[in-house]
Amino acid sequence: MTLKSKKTNSRLRRWLIALTAIVVVAALALWPTKYYVEVPGGADKLSKFVQVDGKRDQQSGSYRLMTVGIIGPASPLVLAWGKTQPFADFVSKSELMGDSSSAEYTELQIYYIKSAANAAVVSAMHAAKKPVTIQYKGIYVMSIMKNSHFGRDLHLGDTITAINGKHYAKSADYINAIKAHPAGTKVTITYVHKGHTYHATQPLVPLKGTSRAGLGISLTDHTVIKSQPKVKINAGAIGGPSAGLMFTLQVYDQVTGSNLRRGRTVAGTGTMDDAGNVGVIGGIDKKVYAAAKAGATIFFAPDVPATKQMRREDPTYVNNYVEAKRAAKKMGTKMKIVPVRNLADAIDYLQRN
Repeated sequence: MTLKSKKTNSRLRRWLIALTAIVVVAALALWPTKYYVEVPGGADKLSKFVQVDGKRDQQSGSYRLMTVGIIGPASPLVLAWGKTQPFADFVSKSELMGDSSSAEYTELQIYYIKSAANAAVVSAMHAAKKPVTIQYKGIYVMSIMKNSHFGRDLHLGDTITAINGKHYAKSADYINAIKAHPAGTKVTITYVHKGHTYHATQPLVPLKGTSRAGLGISLTDHTVIKSQPKVKINAGAIGGPSAGLMFTLQVYDQVTGSNLRRGRTVAGTGTMDDAGNVGVIGGIDKKVYAAAKAGATIFFAPDVPATKQMRREDPTYVNNYVEAKRAAKKMGTKMKIVPVRNLADAIDYLQRN
C-alpha cells in the first residue's frame, strides 16, 4: 500500500468516526422515546386571562395560575436533562394520555379548562351573591375508549344532549341514567356534531376498573354561563382543569372589589365545581416550586381526604396538601402552604391574614 493510499484510508476512517459521532449525537438529541418529562411550568398572572365588564384587574399583587411543563416524546438527551431538573417526573404516553392521541389530548385539556372557567364563574357569583344562570347544553365527548361501540358515531368535542330521548341537567345525571343499565344494554344517544343533530343506538360496555357500564367515553359538562356583571375568561393555550380555584378567586375579587390579596402574590391549584368545592390535581410539587420561584407568599393546596373509592382506584394516593408541604420543605421556601376544601376556606384565609 502506498503512502498516499494510507493517508486516504486514514482520512476515510476519521470521516467515518465523525459521521458515526454525528449520528449518535443526533439520535440522542432527536430520536423519540416512549416517555414524556413533566417539569415545573409557569406561574401566570390571572389578571391577563379574566375580564369583568370588559375590564382587567388593576390592583397591586396578583393571583397566579400554575402549570406543569410537558416535554415529549422525549429523546434520550432530554430524559438525561430531566434527571437534573427539580421535581421532574417521567411518564409513558399511556400514563399521560390514556387512549388519546397527542392532538386529542391537547384538545381535551382545552375543553377541561373551558369547563373549569365556567364552574369558576358560577362559584364566584354564588359567593358574591351576584346573578348567574347556567344553561346545560349536554356533555362534551372528551375521549372515546377503544372498546366503545359509539366510536363509529361520536367524535371528540361532540355534545351528547339526550339519553333515550331524555335531556339531563348535568353530566352526573347522565352518568346516573346510564349506570342503571348493565353492559350490553342498547341505549340511544342524541348528539350534536358540527352543528347538526344525530342519533345513534349502541350497547353499553363495561368500564375498566369499575363494576359499572357506560358509553365508553370520558366527558365533562358543556355549559353556557350568563352573569351580571359579565365575566370573560380566556386562558389561551393553557389547558386542564386545575386552575379552577384560582380562576374563582380572581373573578370573586374583581366582582366584589374585595382586594383580598392586598398587594400579595397568591398562588394555588385545585379543580372547582359549581358548588364551590375544591378537587384534587396532579403535579402539585411542580406547582409549589414554580409558585415559590415566582415570589408567591401564599399557596392554596387541595385538602381532600382519601375515600374508599379513591383508595381502590389509586392505592398510592397522597393528599395534595401533604404533597405540597413536603415539596415546600424540600425547597426550603417560606411560602405558606394553606389547606383548602372549598372556596370559602380560601376567602376566609385571605380575609383573616
